[in-house]
Amino acid sequence: MDLPFSVRLAFWAGVMILAVVATWGSRQLVKDRLDHVGLTVRDVAFALVILVLFTPALWILTWILCAASGHDAPGLLAVGTYGALFSTGLVLVSKGEAPPENDDIIEAPQPRLVSRLPDGFRGDILRLAVRDHYVDVVTTSGTYTIRSRFTDAIAEMEPISGHCTHRSHWVTDAAILEIQKNNGKTYLRLRNDDLVPVSRKYKPKLEEDGVI
Repeated sequence: MDLPFSVRLAFWAGVMILAVVATWGSRQLVKDRLDHVGLTVRDVAFALVILVLFTPALWILTWILCAASGHDAPGLLAVGTYGALFSTGLVLVSKGEAPPENDDIIEAPQPRLVSRLPDGFRGDILRLAVRDHYVDVVTTSGTYTIRSRFTDAIAEMEPISGHCTHRSHWVTDAAILEIQKNNGKTYLRLRNDDLVPVSRKYKPKLEEDGVI
């Protein structure tokens, strides 16, 4: 309070700028290097980085302004106490303003066919293959067999996009890795290394849609 108003104004303006810079810089450092660790560890690291960045900068700012106005600058220890309090406040404010990590994650829509699979199924459906009165549902978690007409199983895959490659095979577009040819026959190699045949009947449609 012994400082002139202009110096106090410059001090608090500088504190706000340092707070913004220290918080932003700390968040970037912690996010880039500790994104894989637990939330508690990240919070502690965030607080420590803010303290390391903010406290020395606050002391330098205080020393410059006090020296310029002819006053004795407080020691680093005294400023460090306030720096720790400021840093704690910055962590709490930043944590309160930050949105939950998973708020912007939208789960992909699941096809109705998933309800026919075992409870707790987790994975992606890669293709369907008809076998008598059954349909093999090939997924990233394994193969499941359901009793269904082939056309009904394909209809229940909406809204997942896919194509029939053969009268007995249907694949999801996202599962297709590459096109292979063997002895004049065309196959689609999927993400799980399955080779699915392409018949002459369905080949024009696949070409038209840019699948092959």
